[in-house]
Amino acid sequence: MINEMSPDLPGAPADSLPSAARAELADTAWEELPHFCTGRHGVPDTPEILGAVLAADPDRRVRAVGDLYRLLLNQERVFPATAPAASVLTRLLDDPRTLTEARWESRAGRRSLRAELLNWLASFADIARLDVEDGVGTAQDLAAARTARPILHDRIAGFCDDDDPQVREAALAATALLLADPALAPSIPRYAPAVREVLAVSADSYYRWIARERLAAWGEDVTGLVTAEKERRAALDRARDLADDPFGEGQEQAIRRLKEQPEDTAAPERLGRRREHRTAPTPVPSHEPVPEPSVATPGSGTGHRGPWRIAREEERAEWTFTPYVGVGPLHFGMTVEEITRALGEGPALSSRSPRGEEQQLSHADFTGIGIRALFQDGRLGCVAVDALTGPQVRLDAAPLTGCTPSHVEDWLVHRTTPRPGSLTYSPAADPVFADLGLAIRSQRAGDAVLTRPLFLLHGWLDLWHSLPGEEWNHS
Repeated sequence: MINEMSPDLPGAPADSLPSAARAELADTAWEELPHFCTGRHGVPDTPEILGAVLAADPDRRVRAVGDLYRLLLNQERVFPATAPAASVLTRLLDDPRTLTEARWESRAGRRSLRAELLNWLASFADIARLDVEDGVGTAQDLAAARTARPILHDRIAGFCDDDDPQVREAALAATALLLADPALAPSIPRYAPAVREVLAVSADSYYRWIARERLAAWGEDVTGLVTAEKERRAALDRARDLADDPFGEGQEQAIRRLKEQPEDTAAPERLGRRREHRTAPTPVPSHEPVPEPSVATPGSGTGHRGPWRIAREEERAEWTFTPYVGVGPLHFGMTVEEITRALGEGPALSSRSPRGEEQQLSHADFTGIGIRALFQDGRLGCVAVDALTGPQVRLDAAPLTGCTPSHVEDWLVHRTTPRPGSLTYSPAADPVFADLGLAIRSQRAGDAVLTRPLFLLHGWLDLWHSLPGEEWNHS
């Protein structure tokens, strides 16, 4: 059996951090404070993530911020390392290096590192308002998150008047959510006007949601804000309908209006939108048998089904899947160079597609190991595993690659308690499990049809619009 390989991830020196952050980093017993995947091969520990936030290499900075979301706030949960990490991050906000701008994985558009760290702190504060039964973590982890709120508030407050509107909005969002702490209630009158005047009219729909939710919780009238939001959405829906109708009057005006709309930078799966979607999927005993990988047809050559070669189980790499973190040695947010180092092989074929005036990497095929890596803005967002020769990827020890599609689908459906929107189907009838970031596509081997699993970030769950034509044409 081929062992899972580990990526070459060099450590990030803590001496790149400001002195206050270094001291706090050194005084924390991180070995006793795991994150979502502590100890897994190739997954950085919390000090390494924090040390890379201010790395000189911009790719490492982006990757580190992505790791903050994936490993310290995974699926709207906090972990033992989360609150101490939040405290260290607030020590970085004053550093001039946080003024550098980039595109970050969790939100649309470009913004400074300072604004994005404040967005992460807002997400932390949003989760800290929940209860343990909402899937937020253990009572001890939740208590630590709540205890940290006054300290975080003191360190963030000064950015609520920042000259950069993105920093100002992110700081106000984090502050408004931190004020859920009863000890901070006396500060509500100070911030409520700015929440109404700044957040409530933001182009970012998540910030507007925070404004309405918090102002209502503070006893203020939000009728006008709710009405304005409904009217905004209705107007945009009408404009989109007109823009999509080549025979309707006003199509050109509708297209122009949509282009003139400021970009909504809220991520597709922002926290806090719908309470019923907060709970993490709960495994339940399944009466469905565990799927079995396919074997070659009797009479074919060794490892073949007719002319189609199917790798034997002992030939396949053994990978595990961690939802919204990664699969095998690959972690979402990697560049193609990082994937090459992790796999020990370069892509045999790559494809680029236009994005604005540039040509950006769309996908790369690593035929030696049997996967296709798909990218957005140059970063890994989806991994498709070849049904015939790819790694055997397991979830809860059950195989997902090269099995009968109906068996895998039935097993997955019975594995978790279904919730609205947790299971959808693509136009090609591929089941998509939103709680897992997993889609099960099919791939032919003669007359047989085998599973080709796709491991996805949130923004890729809409397969029809996310996957390139080459993937739909793959058979």
